[in-house]
Amino acid sequence: MKNFIAHTEETRQEMLNEISCVSIEDLFKQLPVKFKDFNIGHPLSEMETQKKVSSIARKNGTEYAIFTGGGVYNKFIPACVGYIAQRFEFLTAYTPYQPEVSQGTLQGIYEYQTMISRLTGMDIANASMYDAASACAEAVLMAHRIARGKKNKALISNNINPEYKEVVKTYCWAQGIDIEWFNNLPDDCSDFCCVLIQNPDYYGEIKTLTKPANTILIVAADPAALAVLKPPIEADIVIGDIQPLGSAMEFGGPHAGYLACKEAYMRQMPGRLVGRTVDAEGHTAYTLTIQTREQHIKREKATSNICSNQSLIALSAALYLSLVGEKGFRQASLLSAKHAHLLSDKLALKGIKTLNKNFFNEFVIEVNNADNFLSNLKQKNILGGIKLDNNKILVCATEMNTEEEITDYISAV
Repeated sequence: MKNFIAHTEETRQEMLNEISCVSIEDLFKQLPVKFKDFNIGHPLSEMETQKKVSSIARKNGTEYAIFTGGGVYNKFIPACVGYIAQRFEFLTAYTPYQPEVSQGTLQGIYEYQTMISRLTGMDIANASMYDAASACAEAVLMAHRIARGKKNKALISNNINPEYKEVVKTYCWAQGIDIEWFNNLPDDCSDFCCVLIQNPDYYGEIKTLTKPANTILIVAADPAALAVLKPPIEADIVIGDIQPLGSAMEFGGPHAGYLACKEAYMRQMPGRLVGRTVDAEGHTAYTLTIQTREQHIKREKATSNICSNQSLIALSAALYLSLVGEKGFRQASLLSAKHAHLLSDKLALKGIKTLNKNFFNEFVIEVNNADNFLSNLKQKNILGGIKLDNNKILVCATEMNTEEEITDYISAV
């Protein structure tokens, strides 16, 4: 499916002429009559076809029903995302940081920025980041700069992704920024340069966002959740991972992060920003509007050492969102939520408790022995979740999980 090529009418006709056929119908007339009764079932959509082929391949014992999340999600990706993104015009080792970058590459980045801004409810978004963890850390450094060094502490939720935690700790240690971790947000946050939360958090819980007074609010948000949840407009900076937008799981990477913010903080934003203008002849033109790395501006004014963005993955995200459209994007997220809540309800009927009150497509279950629970599922070709401790498992469902897979999950526990 990934190598599908859409032939033009001229190409099709040229091939038909080569084999002395007038039309496609003329070609099919040459098939043996017995194939008229060949039972191949009803037409299927691209996603349904992929699932059907995967279900057949599962008989080889190499395919798994995936119910893991934790920052990397099994999402449907239209075949033409890979086909377009891997065209030679885009697939290059060249890092797009020079003003003379091709207009096509710049437009792709610009469209990506626009889509991320609309998703998050922020004024602007940069050209992408290395990953969500570094975007998280860069957002804290950005807040520290906005505070002009007068506030040297960051207040960070304990419930953010563990990988984000480790990267943030490293960045803040290098910059001399102290971190205080919280489970419940204190009433007064004015002594901190920022408050960082994840919504939904790492354990899938959806939080009610409240803007703390006199500090920067950073929200780490799953873009797929933003299709159905209210955009975090209370935030000053929004970051996250764009893997759910057209990038395969790929054993955990490479993926990419996004960073969006309010316009007032634009010049403290790391990375680069592509802008749209008109050229001398009045035609639409794209250019790198802001470049904050030290190779381009005075070193003391540089806001980041980010030397490249993840252009190809950002392009894939823009392609994905363009191809599925707003309606399709929302539908995929609603299906994810539906499947997750269905699985949670069915587990409850078997006496397995869900610990979340409100969740999108991830939730924590409590079991007697997490290792045995997951091992039993794996023997049935089901990846049942992520072990949190001896009795807790983080479970995720997406639009790729069928009701049949959910039934198999319940039968195996």
